[in-house]
Amino acid sequence: MKFNIWECEKLPLPEVLSYIVDNRGKTVPTAESGHILIATNCVRNENLYPTYDKIRHLSEDTYQNWFRAHPLPGDILFVCKGTPGRVCMVPDPIDFCIAQDMVALRANPDIIYNKFLLAVLRSYTIQHQIEQTSVGDVIPHFKKSFFAQIAIPIPDMKVQHIIGDYYFSFSDKIELNNKINDNLQQQAQALFQEIFIDNADPAWKSGTMSDLGTVVGGSTPSKSKEEYYADKGIAWITPKDLSVNKSKFIAHGAIDITELGLKNSSASIMPEGTVLFSSRAPIGYIAIAAGEVTTNQGFKSVIPKAEIGTPFVYYFLKHNLPVIEGMASGSTFKEISGTAMKAVPAFIPDVDTVKKFNDFCIPVFEKQRILEEENQRLSALRDALLPKLMSGEIDVSDIQL
Repeated sequence: MKFNIWECEKLPLPEVLSYIVDNRGKTVPTAESGHILIATNCVRNENLYPTYDKIRHLSEDTYQNWFRAHPLPGDILFVCKGTPGRVCMVPDPIDFCIAQDMVALRANPDIIYNKFLLAVLRSYTIQHQIEQTSVGDVIPHFKKSFFAQIAIPIPDMKVQHIIGDYYFSFSDKIELNNKINDNLQQQAQALFQEIFIDNADPAWKSGTMSDLGTVVGGSTPSKSKEEYYADKGIAWITPKDLSVNKSKFIAHGAIDITELGLKNSSASIMPEGTVLFSSRAPIGYIAIAAGEVTTNQGFKSVIPKAEIGTPFVYYFLKHNLPVIEGMASGSTFKEISGTAMKAVPAFIPDVDTVKKFNDFCIPVFEKQRILEEENQRLSALRDALLPKLMSGEIDVSDIQL
């Protein structure tokens, strides 16, 4: 059964909803603890559910009296400001409130399947329309009145369920892998805190970052030379790549450089296991090279000494990020120089203690890397097949979940 959903009947988005949770546009008063409040930064199109980045909290009084309504499990969060159109599903159970600049869309089950609606809202067709409709040169804004301009296709409910469940099943597996990786990350980070911070040995020597590894900068080959760049060549990473790719491990950025580009720049190839650290705009993106890589000048990466190892350097940088930021300088934007990076104060643990930590982390890192690679394959497959399902290029009856 091939079915192009874009050729079927369409309804304005508000007509397929039973309710829109739209709280007042003013900034909600926060508290030190209490109910969780998530903001627009917690909603990303690559995540099935909200993340808990930089959350705030509300008092019981604010929770009870400030809001007109709260989202329910199965609602779809829709970001209206900043990068409008980012959407994700509200989990079951729900343990948060939503801040201003986003709404929760409640699908009318008699008209549309909520998982199908999520997939449609994330489609290129709808995302492009939202981008073109939004107003504001500095901070784009999608007004509530614009919702009526979004035309949602309404195919047969059976087709909706096939497409919605297809999209959701892939996304749910990706989300599960992310949860496993987050748990592994917390375990390793807690062990670093326990061994090297809470129970630090006073006998450990004091030193600098250079005692932990070799600090290496990067370079950008001339952008005017097309022959310096390639789709498949030598991996070349920029801070933007780490802003888009939130993975712990990275093998390639958006574009590679050629041997000629490497030769005619001061970029250098760094080995697998190098800890990449963005040194400006912003300071503190951290990832691990999953193979040989080069970077642009926005990095001061660390090639760990053999006796220190990648896991220790990775968590040392994460723990000492505030210190490194404090050593940055610059009037337009802050940057940590190579000289300053090499001079970052460090403690030098004994070899046996570092080995104990690395022995724990090595299988953890390998598991995380495998799950991240699986997620990349799942995301690519989901995002490649979904448009074909929606356009009728692939028979929906061939889909088995």
